[in-house]
Amino acid sequence: MLISTAWAQSGGADGGGALVGFLPLILIFVIFYFLLIRPQQKRQKQHQQKLQAIRRGDKILTGGGVFGTVSKVIDETELQVEIADGVKVRVSRAMVADVINKTEPAKGGAAAANDATEKKGGLLGGLLGGQKAAASPAPADKDGDNKGDAEQDDTKKGDEK
Repeated sequence: MLISTAWAQSGGADGGGALVGFLPLILIFVIFYFLLIRPQQKRQKQHQQKLQAIRRGDKILTGGGVFGTVSKVIDETELQVEIADGVKVRVSRAMVADVINKTEPAKGGAAAANDATEKKGGLLGGLLGGQKAAASPAPADKDGDNKGDAEQDDTKKGDEK
């Protein structure tokens, strides 16, 4: 009789334990969603936007590892890519792995493009805010005539002979 009363008392308590058992699984799914699934969806969306924005002159990397320049956008699923001088291939837009150099639209023609390159001052000029490094004057040697002392020593030896 003691056993039957023990079973009768513990039978009603198991109902809430099932929900508590699923709580760790739900928590793991939520963590996976925010750490893995959601960032991947964002990257995929950005990649799709890049592919839709491809236009003539962009430098791209195909899925096969071939670099090229887009010479013509045939339609929304196909591109013509120049992979070498005079070598043009048709590529599916879905096979573009990355857009390496995005060309900017010409706003003021060739004159505006030339002004933009002059203002940058090259790679270091762009990094240093367009300021050119001041060239330091050549250090003067002992005589103050900016000629190398080694050259002068050789000429003096020749004069002494």
